[in-house]
Amino acid sequence: MVTALEKQISKRRLRLLIFFRLGVSTLLLGIAFFLYWKRYDLHISDTAIYFFYLIIAAIYLLSLIYALMLKFVQGLRINVYVQASFDIIIITSLVYMMGSLRSNYSVLYTMIIIYAAIFQGRKGALIVASMAGIAYGLLLDFEFYKLIPPISAVEYDYKLVPGDIIVRIVIHIASFYILAFLASYVVEQEKKTRSLLEEKESAFNQLDLLFSSIIESVDTGVMTLNLEGLIKSFNRAAEEITGFPFAEVRNRRVKDVLPEFETVLTAGKTKNRIEIVIAGKNEKKITLGCSVSPLREKDSRIIGNILIFQDLTEIKKMEQKLEQQKRLALIGEMAAGLAHEMRNPLASITGSIELLKQGLQLEKTEERLMQIILRGRDQLESFIRDFLQLAKPIPLTRGNILIKEIVEDVLENLKLSTDWNNEIKISLAMEEKASAFANREEIRQVVRNLLLNSLQAMKEGGKLSVAVKTRFEDGKEYSEIIIADEGCGIAADILPKVFEPFFTDKDRGTGLGLTIIGRIVEGYGGKIWLESKVKQGTTCRVWLPGAKRENQQN
Repeated sequence: MVTALEKQISKRRLRLLIFFRLGVSTLLLGIAFFLYWKRYDLHISDTAIYFFYLIIAAIYLLSLIYALMLKFVQGLRINVYVQASFDIIIITSLVYMMGSLRSNYSVLYTMIIIYAAIFQGRKGALIVASMAGIAYGLLLDFEFYKLIPPISAVEYDYKLVPGDIIVRIVIHIASFYILAFLASYVVEQEKKTRSLLEEKESAFNQLDLLFSSIIESVDTGVMTLNLEGLIKSFNRAAEEITGFPFAEVRNRRVKDVLPEFETVLTAGKTKNRIEIVIAGKNEKKITLGCSVSPLREKDSRIIGNILIFQDLTEIKKMEQKLEQQKRLALIGEMAAGLAHEMRNPLASITGSIELLKQGLQLEKTEERLMQIILRGRDQLESFIRDFLQLAKPIPLTRGNILIKEIVEDVLENLKLSTDWNNEIKISLAMEEKASAFANREEIRQVVRNLLLNSLQAMKEGGKLSVAVKTRFEDGKEYSEIIIADEGCGIAADILPKVFEPFFTDKDRGTGLGLTIIGRIVEGYGGKIWLESKVKQGTTCRVWLPGAKRENQQN
């Protein structure tokens, strides 16, 4: 079965054959003109010279016909046999013109046999060899038996006998067939070699494609470096992790693009795995787990390094969150016992103080001391209440609540508190139907604490923005609460610690407010995070699971 590629190659070779034939004809014509111009005695009759010019003209005309046939006749076999037939006729004519038996032009038959073997294989070569042998044999027989007149100007200096003609014909025909077998064998071997090479190349391309697909499909970054530290490959995961496209880092030094990897290349010789923090293209801090291995040739010669790395940022966050939850669980266990042990004596102390206050006429100094005792009592009660809030599980009484109503209610109450500042401007952008499936009092506590933190951060006033909207993430519905202020902000080094128990940068407070908020939100399967810059303000985002629909409740 001849493939489209093989047909295309054969057509190209036929065009080359046409141009080669034209080149040889032009060369012969040039030689003839040169010899005629130099007036050399060629021992050729005028008839032979005219006949020679006629053959050259015929070659030019036939070449034009061959080119048109190649364009309009699709069968390559027809094109080859037509050209071979006319070439045999032309060469036979040249042999006849140059003296038949003593002519050396019979060697040109071999060229036709060779290209027939190239295009049509062994069968085509044997057919053309047979045609050439028949043409040459008939020419010698016709001239020997005077069926055609000789046109050579030189007479033979010896008497020809039939045996001479037969030997000449047999030798030529034998040589034609031997050449056909040899040429076809070489062509067949060449085709087998080319076919084997194409199979190997195809297998190599498939293997290369498989290797590239594997490297590009893994979620682990893979980067290869040469001995000079130039980046030579960079897979898809590496692009996604670092933010740099391969085209931007190709053939650049790794220390110029990602200098943190220099530590890995240095320490990787002694450690199997190293954790580093890099700044990606967008300057975002990324925690990576890296390992480096030497890149070797087949002869085990080291030609560079292969660096494998994985993004551990989310894993580190999960580890921190798990550690925080462990601490909270421990605190919760302690709080449950400690709060109950403290609450009963505190209640007794509180009752006794109240009775003493009612039955005594206190001086100003004593009144001030009594107020200090009462404030201390209130602080202890607030502290114990927060402790119990940490220990208490998420309540089972939940329902669909409108976030907008809770926010408006909390804002109205805060405007009457001592933390309110008349210089604060409120901006509201809340969806009417944004709702969550949660406990109303707990969400009220979340909103109140966050708004209170924003008010306390804006002692000199500013803009307080509150937005509530519905959004979808991973096929789930959430109600998003965004509270943004223009307050003092939170320093970057303490921002990750604000949800830890007992951590606070305020003069008053237990440091449990944001811890309780985080516990409430995460208990509902929601999310909470802060974005803050010093002297620019803080933005808090809270995601709560959306309200349950009737079909979900059923």
